[in-house]
Amino acid sequence: MSKQDRSILAFDFGEKRIGVAKGQTISSTAEPLTILKVHNGRIDWGGISKLIEDWQPDLLVVGMPTNYEGEEFGIADRVKRFCRQLEGRYHLPVETMNENLSSIEAKYRLGDKAEQEGLDAHAAQVILETWFEEHT
Repeated sequence: MSKQDRSILAFDFGEKRIGVAKGQTISSTAEPLTILKVHNGRIDWGGISKLIEDWQPDLLVVGMPTNYEGEEFGIADRVKRFCRQLEGRYHLPVETMNENLSSIEAKYRLGDKAEQEGLDAHAAQVILETWFEEHT
C-alpha cells in the first residue's frame, strides 16, 4: 500500500459516546461508521478492537477540542489520554485534529434526522474530512 493509499479511522471522543468514521486517503472520502458507548468513564475497548480488526486502519485521527484561537479546552486532557491509550494498545500512529464546530456541522448536514442518524459518528466524519483538507 502506498503512502497515498491509507485507511483511517477517526474518533469524536465524548464522555458518554465516541463517534467513529472511516475513510481512505486515495479518494479523501469519509463516512460515519458507528457510535460506541462510554459507561461510567469506561471506554468500550472491545468495540474499538473489533473496528481496528475489521477495518485495518493505517492511521487513527482523534478530534481535539480547541477554541477559536487554537487553544485546547474542555476535555482535552481526557482526549490526550485516549490518544495515548490508542497508541499503546494498537501500535498505530495517532494524530489529533481540531474538532471545533464538528458537531454543529454534522447537525446542520443531518437537519431533523440528527438524533436518529447518530450525530457523533457524523461529527467523526467531519473531523476526518477536515483532516483530509489539511493533508491533501
